[in-house]
Amino acid sequence: MKAKLFLRMASILMLLHTAGHTIGACTWNQAPNAAVKQVIDGMLSNRFEFMGRSASIADFYQGYGYGMIGVLLMITTVLWLLSTEPSPRIVLVFGLFLLFFGIIEFIYFFPLAAGFSLLAGIATLLAYRQLLTTKI
Repeated sequence: MKAKLFLRMASILMLLHTAGHTIGACTWNQAPNAAVKQVIDGMLSNRFEFMGRSASIADFYQGYGYGMIGVLLMITTVLWLLSTEPSPRIVLVFGLFLLFFGIIEFIYFFPLAAGFSLLAGIATLLAYRQLLTTKI
């Protein structure tokens, strides 16, 4: 397979990851049971002063979730753009980053999210390998 195809596969995987994350970020406060509702209520109701404004852990959690939508869209876009004019060094950096990101997701979040990032990382590193072999 050509590097272009591997990078486009990685981009599509990250787009799917973005879609799933967007659903989660927009619905995180819909509790599936009483125990989770208690935690969410605590996150929403306990406010504190932080850098001149009243905030809650829920504000940070929601903000990080929305911010990650932007990061995931950026990763998706850069992978797609790289597929048309790949720079081996940038492809390598993205591949390693996606593997790192997938490991973090596996440790701190859940396997489905990690799977998208890990598979995208593998596809990106396969593109890197393909770029190296075609340059020789």
